[in-house]
Amino acid sequence: MRAIVLALMLGAVALPARAGLFDDDVARKQIEALRVDHENRLQKLEASARGQIELANQIESLKQEIAKLRGQIEVLTNDLDQSQKRQRDFYVDLDTRLRKFETVAVAAEGGDAAPAADPANETRDYEAALNLVKAGKNKEAAAAFIAFTKAHPKSSFLPSANYWAASALYQQREIAEAVKYYGKTADTWPDDARAPDALLGLSNCQAELGDKKGARASLEKIVSRYPSSPAAQTAKQRLGKK
Repeated sequence: MRAIVLALMLGAVALPARAGLFDDDVARKQIEALRVDHENRLQKLEASARGQIELANQIESLKQEIAKLRGQIEVLTNDLDQSQKRQRDFYVDLDTRLRKFETVAVAAEGGDAAPAADPANETRDYEAALNLVKAGKNKEAAAAFIAFTKAHPKSSFLPSANYWAASALYQQREIAEAVKYYGKTADTWPDDARAPDALLGLSNCQAELGDKKGARASLEKIVSRYPSSPAAQTAKQRLGKK
């Protein structure tokens, strides 16, 4: 009997000790799991932070590149505007000189060409339209030159007037109308100094309208008809010829 009681007493003491040991082991595992989870989260946060820093650096670098490109675009745009202005001024000056030669030529022929009804008005209207081109007022210039062709149908300036009307219309993005005046200049006055440039302008219009075959044909015509003209050099480059 005493042995039984002693055994029961020893068992009662041992159970709490085992339970305590079990509880400590579970707690240690839970703590370890929490520690590992915490470290994993820290690593993810650090990786995310590094990624955000790298992204921020990339964004800043892109901003700098964009600012640089904008500056280059502004410079190129300005250069293009100046180049176009110089080209326009050159053609206006050339046109003025050619007009003087034409006037002298008509006078030398002894009046064989039909004179304008009012030479003073003709010159005034033409120069007014030409000044609009020089000022970059393309809409007004186009209207002025078209009006000139109607008011002075026998003028020696008609090739120039039609050419400048086409050029102003093209600058206004009225491509279909520009085609009409470029084509008329080249077809009606094929021996005029502006005919090669009129064909080049016509080719540009045809290309923009999606008529690749027509655009190429116009370039071929320039090379064939006016091989020594500056327009022919441009046409050869576009056609890939030497």
